[in-house]
Amino acid sequence: MQYAALGLDVGRKRIGVAGCDRLGISVHGITTIIRKSWEDDMAELRSLILERNIDTLVIGLPYNMDGSLGYQAKQVQKFANGAARHLGTTVEFVDERLTSYEAEEMMRSQGISIRHNKEMIDRKAAALILQQWLALKR
Repeated sequence: MQYAALGLDVGRKRIGVAGCDRLGISVHGITTIIRKSWEDDMAELRSLILERNIDTLVIGLPYNMDGSLGYQAKQVQKFANGAARHLGTTVEFVDERLTSYEAEEMMRSQGISIRHNKEMIDRKAAALILQQWLALKR
């Protein structure tokens, strides 16, 4: 099976982006988009989609701990659905409740400061989202 997907950790200030090889074996953080405007966000995503021949955006959905969808999750859904229409991709959601925490823990264990590396946290969280999706697909 071939995978043409980007993992996205969508936040109010930044979007962490991760990619994988076509076989879905290795996942890595690509970049962090600093959010400026809808048009700028879409232009940066379009560039990545064209460069990497992407057809699916895998987006982390921040459920509440009780499994319900809160305000932030609804904002992410709105972003995702608009992005899918604008960019001509499909969107799949993955439960991302603890990915940022997991990313921070990985960085701490490697001795990397989390205070000065918010963008790295976003990329690592996006990679965890994409890994989770790939595991579900296998």
